[in-house]
Amino acid sequence: MVMNRATRIAIIGGAGKMGRWFANFLLRDGKEVAIADSNREKLLEARTQLAVKTMPNVEAVRSADTVLISVPIDSFEEVVEQIHPYTHSGQVIIDITSVKVFPVEVMHKYIGAGLVLGAHPMFGPGAKDVSNKNFILTPTSEEETALAQEIRQYLETRGARVTLMTPREHDDMMTMILGLPSFVAMVSADTLLSFDKLKLTRAISGSTYKLLLMLAESVVSEDAELYASLQMSLPDMVEIEDLFRSKAEAWEGLVKDKDKQRFIQRANLLRDRLEKANSDFGKAYEDMYRIVEGL
Repeated sequence: MVMNRATRIAIIGGAGKMGRWFANFLLRDGKEVAIADSNREKLLEARTQLAVKTMPNVEAVRSADTVLISVPIDSFEEVVEQIHPYTHSGQVIIDITSVKVFPVEVMHKYIGAGLVLGAHPMFGPGAKDVSNKNFILTPTSEEETALAQEIRQYLETRGARVTLMTPREHDDMMTMILGLPSFVAMVSADTLLSFDKLKLTRAISGSTYKLLLMLAESVVSEDAELYASLQMSLPDMVEIEDLFRSKAEAWEGLVKDKDKQRFIQRANLLRDRLEKANSDFGKAYEDMYRIVEGL
């Protein structure tokens, strides 16, 4: 994710899953890519896998037109503090963490030379390419907005969808888009495993259960550190989870009371509200079957 004019890209954290994904994407796009990572074993593995240059953080930053920071949020400030003396005028520094207020503030705090930008690719390392994938860019000044527009053009010509918003708007949205689904997936996985008949339920299940299990497994199978960081870093996460619990208790109360009529009324109200909010609401059932049948 760089401007068309950039040719030398350094990826800090390049041996991680997303770091490797972007290294591969940029190499295929004709860029000169170097990766750096604190995990030496994974770095050597990535060098063999991608046939890419590897070097220490400082050396990678010094020689790059654009620096892509792909490290866990908990180590982000430490990395930026380390590399900032070696950034230079005319250089672009982009972070791709899943939260934006904190990393953007950190980059502004330390990086005086070069131009920084917060970015969030809304997909994981299983994606084949950027086509039909969402990116969010979070500029905070006119200069950063001009850079974001340049990157938007670069990505959109390759089929991506790009949205610009402030770091705060991004984090508020991610509480619902990433925080709540990952929380639901973890709790669902914990509940399903408590039933202790997972193999049998999988073998005889229908589409709705398969989709729930797919959500649970897709989150649990990924990096636990990422989801822990999201839960601890996104704003108002506890309030959203409290709201979810209160809604669950309300529905549970209807089931306990065997109040079928109120259950139906409440379900119909949800349907009406979702239908008004989404013009493609009627396609959801068909989409579910397409997803499950494609497994």
